[in-house]
Amino acid sequence: MQRRRGRDLVAFLGWEWTQSANLFRPESAHYGHKNVILRETADDRVPTRPIGAGEGGLFAADVPSAVWAAVRVGIALPDLPEIGPYLDLNRWIREVRATPECPEGVPVRDLPVDCLEGAATPAVLFDKLDDWGFESLVVPHGTTWGIHAPEGSSLATQLEPGMHDPGRQRLFEVYSGHGTSERWVEMLETTVDEDGTRQCAPPRDGYLPCCWRAGQIIGARCAAEGTDPEECERRIELARRSMAEARGGNRYAVVPATKAEDWLECGQLPDGFLPAYEYRPMMSAQYGLAVRPIAAGGDASAFRYGLIGSSDNHKARSGAGYKEIGRKAFGDAWGPNETWAGLMSSNAEPTSLPVAPDELGPGAGTDRNASYYYTAGLVAVHASGRSRREIWDALEARRAYGTSGDRILLWFDLLNPPGGDPAPMGTEVVLSEPPRFRVRALGAFEQKPGCPEHTKARLAPDRLARLCLDECYHPSDVRKRIDRIDVVRIRPQVRPDEPLAPLVEDPWRTFECPVGRDGCTVEFEDPEFVGGEREFVYYVRALQEPSPAVNGDPMRCERDADGSCVRARPCPASGPGFDPADDCLSMVRERAWSSPIFVLPERGGA
Repeated sequence: MQRRRGRDLVAFLGWEWTQSANLFRPESAHYGHKNVILRETADDRVPTRPIGAGEGGLFAADVPSAVWAAVRVGIALPDLPEIGPYLDLNRWIREVRATPECPEGVPVRDLPVDCLEGAATPAVLFDKLDDWGFESLVVPHGTTWGIHAPEGSSLATQLEPGMHDPGRQRLFEVYSGHGTSERWVEMLETTVDEDGTRQCAPPRDGYLPCCWRAGQIIGARCAAEGTDPEECERRIELARRSMAEARGGNRYAVVPATKAEDWLECGQLPDGFLPAYEYRPMMSAQYGLAVRPIAAGGDASAFRYGLIGSSDNHKARSGAGYKEIGRKAFGDAWGPNETWAGLMSSNAEPTSLPVAPDELGPGAGTDRNASYYYTAGLVAVHASGRSRREIWDALEARRAYGTSGDRILLWFDLLNPPGGDPAPMGTEVVLSEPPRFRVRALGAFEQKPGCPEHTKARLAPDRLARLCLDECYHPSDVRKRIDRIDVVRIRPQVRPDEPLAPLVEDPWRTFECPVGRDGCTVEFEDPEFVGGEREFVYYVRALQEPSPAVNGDPMRCERDADGSCVRARPCPASGPGFDPADDCLSMVRERAWSSPIFVLPERGGA
């Protein structure tokens, strides 16, 4: 008799708690997006209604109706073959805004069934989940995406008392179709003087602030006009100051009549792997693992999360990173048609006279975001079986890792924990000797074109075309090669004012893998751990051999000898420059990120 392998599909219920700083109150708190995942599915074992962010949510009540009217018009006009899903979204937005809010101070089980329940902060969300009493995980999601996260957003605010639940926030999304949220690097867009005046920061370590780029554009135009150099310098400084003071997407309109390519790579993570658009480094996984804003010690004042990948597209195609095709179908890139683009644009001429912040009209250059959408990531687990409980247990224990879409196999073990048996990724352990580790990685299977015969036998041709563009997951028996293993070491702060730069070592160690397709195994130890008084955090990246990826080089730059972008060719999703046959492929190393292993010293520790 054939042995039963177990379930092929286990689905978990959940929703996204979406909160952003208010567009009209930039000083308001920003907590970002969190995916609430539930273990159970029975009606009497899940909350009656999802819990939104209330006033700070995507459909905040204090956003003027005129703005939502414009959003509804804009969403109804994308340059897409089918706008039905967007019209459905419009209708849903209207229904949400028409739903009465739940009364405050009422236990969740006593609330009306059809009210709109809100939690303005993570603390309130955790309290409501406690009130329900059902098992749940809360996963920070899309954290570094600058479209939602304002400049200066920081995970440190989520370690204030009550804002972190270490029993639920066990995982962190390091990659999705909206880009990576892994790396912390210091990226200064602006600085603030003692009198509170905001100034444009100069370029540093490969990072180009957009306010600085505004001055470069104005300077080039001014010189081309033959204007006096002293006057040009005054305009350059005015452009930089104006853009430093401006807020929101319309800040690009400080420089009249620009195109997406004019802004090069300003505001973006330098030399990053598939980075989130307008990257916010203090919302990254590495920053969250390193920062201790309250005090050293205590689970509630420290993030100790595993790392996962996700899809994050709105096309109902989860896990669509198995093939790098269909930039708009497998990813979230979209663009306005000519009518809506005309409404968004101004009639300004490309002059060298910058616009003051209080005179700004519609933005320009923001259509660069179409170049920063990618195919989906995946979450993998080391589970004892395929049942709901076994998968949930692995997620909760952080025996999980994320990939950028390929089904890379990855193990990361501590070889000398107390007790003797190797401990897997996600482990939190106290040691008095140097930790020793082993990493094993196997590349994903190379894909064959089209779909396997068993899929064709089960789905009609029109269904296959609609679901996956006739390109299914179709593995060969040949694996891609693992190029190298990177080890990242993070030593969390022991005091809130401790500088982060020396504490985040990326990479701390790098191991080149042997040529071949049989995987890669490395072992290493850290003798520097012994005698310390602080926690050490380790995780690994397994990088595959280079392969083409959608938007692999988002701005497709031509670079000078120093590696700086001097000419950009962004990948639009609509308009005269859009080529539906161009998936904007560039070579990248697809990768997997392990969950960390947290090693604390025997004496005290962080």
